Amino acid sequence: MLIKERRIKGVFEIPLDLYEDERGFFMRVYDDIIFKKYKIHKKWVQENHSLSVEKGVIRGMHFQLPPHSEAKLIRVINGKIYDVFIDLRKGSSTFGQWDSINLSAENKKMIYIPRGFAHGFCTLTENCEILYKMDNYYAPNSEGSIRWNDSDVGINWPVNNPIISEKDLKAKSFREFIERYGGLEL
Repeated sequence: MLIKERRIKGVFEIPLDLYEDERGFFMRVYDDIIFKKYKIHKKWVQENHSLSVEKGVIRGMHFQLPPHSEAKLIRVINGKIYDVFIDLRKGSSTFGQWDSINLSAENKKMIYIPRGFAHGFCTLTENCEILYKMDNYYAPNSEGSIRWNDSDVGINWPVNNPIISEKDLKAKSFREFIERYGGLEL
């Protein structure tokens, strides 16, 4: 398991080692000793499994307000997604910046996103299944979101006519987020 930090401090890309033979394959998806080395070990308290049936679905950009902020460990077990995260950490040198990674069942990569980020993704194939662990419990009253196509953030989505939920269409702008919260305290 080779863990490498991404451009935005605290976000880690985790390519998984695959061991295959005629019976199938084996891969370790979590190792507390290795994760401790990078200071990304967590007590994972929830794991969600998401299915998006159609290509071009965008979910996001979601976050939880403190004290319910969540670190996430995300991987795709079927299909391919364009995974996106925005740094909302107050005082961060990359505040307001976003980064992305393609995650797929084929490339066997995971992404670790620390607390203080908005997260979302776009399905690049049909029938995308995503597993993601969180280190905090979901709290509906602490839920927030930033508009997926906010021009101040400028995410380059790989789809022209996305499928968006009614809830995500009503998300606030990045400016409204800054005016209301100024950033997320950790």
